[in-house]
Amino acid sequence: MVKQMMALFVAMLVFTAGRAQQEQETTWLRENYDKQELQIPMRDGTRLFTVVYSPKSAPGKHPILLERTPYSCAPYGDGEFPKMRASFAHYLRKGYIIVKQDVRGRWMSEGTFVDVRPHNPAPKKKDVDESTDTYDTIDWLVKNVRNNNGNVGVSGISYPGFYSTMAALSHHPALKAVSPQAPVTDWFIGDDFHHNGAFMLNDAFAFYSGFGKPRPHPTTVGPTGYPYPTKDNYKFFLEAGTLPQIAQLMGDSIAFWKDLYNHPDYDAWWKARNVRPHLQKLRPAMLVVGGTFDAEDCFGAWATYEAIEKQNPGISNRIVMGPWYHGQWSTNDGTYLGNVQFGANTAEWYQDNIEHPFFDHYLLGEPEKAIPEASVFFTGANQWRTFDRWPAAGVQEKAMYLQPGGGLSFDKPAAGKEYSSYTSDPSKPVPYISDIHHTRTISYMTDDQRFAARRPDVLVFQTGELTEDLTLAGPVIAELMASISTTDADFIVKVIDVFPDDFSYGGTPAPTAHPRYVSATYPMGGYQMLVRGEVMRGKYRENFAQPAPFVPGKVTPVKFTLPDVAHTFKKGHRLMIQVQSTWFPLVDRNPQTFTDIYKAKPEDFVPSDISIWHNAANASRILLPVLP
Repeated sequence: MVKQMMALFVAMLVFTAGRAQQEQETTWLRENYDKQELQIPMRDGTRLFTVVYSPKSAPGKHPILLERTPYSCAPYGDGEFPKMRASFAHYLRKGYIIVKQDVRGRWMSEGTFVDVRPHNPAPKKKDVDESTDTYDTIDWLVKNVRNNNGNVGVSGISYPGFYSTMAALSHHPALKAVSPQAPVTDWFIGDDFHHNGAFMLNDAFAFYSGFGKPRPHPTTVGPTGYPYPTKDNYKFFLEAGTLPQIAQLMGDSIAFWKDLYNHPDYDAWWKARNVRPHLQKLRPAMLVVGGTFDAEDCFGAWATYEAIEKQNPGISNRIVMGPWYHGQWSTNDGTYLGNVQFGANTAEWYQDNIEHPFFDHYLLGEPEKAIPEASVFFTGANQWRTFDRWPAAGVQEKAMYLQPGGGLSFDKPAAGKEYSSYTSDPSKPVPYISDIHHTRTISYMTDDQRFAARRPDVLVFQTGELTEDLTLAGPVIAELMASISTTDADFIVKVIDVFPDDFSYGGTPAPTAHPRYVSATYPMGGYQMLVRGEVMRGKYRENFAQPAPFVPGKVTPVKFTLPDVAHTFKKGHRLMIQVQSTWFPLVDRNPQTFTDIYKAKPEDFVPSDISIWHNAANASRILLPVLP
């Protein structure tokens, strides 16, 4: 009890200090900056609402740092000033001109909004997309905002990360530096609303029930979300039923929700919204940022960096991946996530050593700091490591085989039972966390998996205690040999670090606003830390555009790639693999009947007997990127 009270006291101090600091920054901003609200014309005549914060009396000329967002330039009104996020205090003190813009069709901007508007690589005179809107905005700013030095940078997190990527495609000569952070990149393969074709139900419904509501005219008033009748999201979505029934709850006014249902496969509509093929001939310096535990866009950061690197040889292109939830790197605290501690303030380190020097060099002309090609934080070891390429040179792909009896080793299976089985019942899906929650948690990607290991519909394979450290640096590939009794199923593979039974962080508890996430009060001995988890919708195992049914009873390979891992399994720990077929309500329920799930009927949902094979002829394995 004393420890819990101390933890709550620390949490209150941290919260109060953070709030006071934000208020001080807002006061300082009002005293030292002027605010202008503008309507900037685009080439087709549409005007985009833009807010410009300029230093009042700082001498000299100043760079422009632009963020384009669908999430509002609030607060609106000439005398209203915002609470800037922690990482922006540096730019204000340096005299940057800060610009925010409501993208086309959102909030106070004119025009029609299009979700992840496809890029037009060869626009005609009045054709518009996000890159042309960025070009026209930058062109207006450098010609009309007084005391600017002609250098522009663009940055943004999540959806604004997507607009940052689009900015790099504008090719405006004044654009010198771009930082797509957790950028939306491919909403079917790995970001936000689909992973390998599986629908990320909880996030999609929570987001679009508010964000997707039509905005008939410019407004400063935001939409409201769905009025959930219960704070238990597992109960809510299970009782809501099938995706057609959930569509009835969403209603008929949200266009993109209907688009999701009308494009169940990776067709031309989805491919047009994949930005990666267009990332060519880039001119500005690029800094891609993401979190290895980012539930929304972990895939997007890795994939954007990789696409830029492959298609722009010689460009200044760097990546930073820290142990963060979505956007945590822009806060004032990166010391922990959930129950897992990182030993230092990783967010502050990133801001001081990477982001701020990056923009200061390219926009202010300050001496260049030697920022590595790849800066990646390895959990487990709790240390930053730098590389001149990613995946890192010297990484060796090693196969770890699922064994009879729940073993896991680098040796191929020999004698023993040929397969391990479970029954996946869509009426009783495996929850993604052990607790009752309303909204999806930010920390589930490091959560304790002991609750799942105890379910009969989750297979568990683990090594013995490791005799030396094992470091993974890169994508993990699951190669399952599976047979099922139905015609479709999902496959979730989780890579887990099992802590020793006597493990304890000790010392000061991690500061947090909720005692559930205080490491000093949570039993960390035997903790099963989720390092990486990913889902594969079985019918897309061969082709995302052309789903194929399973033949009941036939052993079938299911191969898919999990987003990159940066983690050290310490000596004395164990490596565990869990395999299951539901992950609810994070992922929608697969009826386990081969069908268009967006049109599935209640009677389509049936249990499936699933076997994961581990004999010499059909050896299921996990390919690990081992860094010597």
